[in-house]
Amino acid sequence: MTHRQYPHAMAKAALKWRDLAERRRAHFVDLYESGRWKHYYTDQEFLVGMREDIAAARRWAEIAPRPEDFRQPAE
Repeated sequence: MTHRQYPHAMAKAALKWRDLAERRRAHFVDLYESGRWKHYYTDQEFLVGMREDIAAARRWAEIAPRPEDFRQPAE
C-alpha cells in the first residue's frame, strides 16, 4: 500500500495557483504600460480588474510562500 503525501501535493497546487495569479498580474501591468487595455476595458473595469489581480497575487503569496520568501536580505 502506498502512502500519499497530501500536504506536499497541496503545496505544489498552491504554488501553481500563485504562479497563475502572478502571471495574470503581470499581464495587467503589461496591458497598462502598453496602453492596450483601452481596447478591451473601460477605465472603471480596468481599475477593478487590476485591483482584484493585485489582491489575489498578494493573497496567494501569503498562502503559498516560496523558500526564497523566507530569506533575510543581506545587511
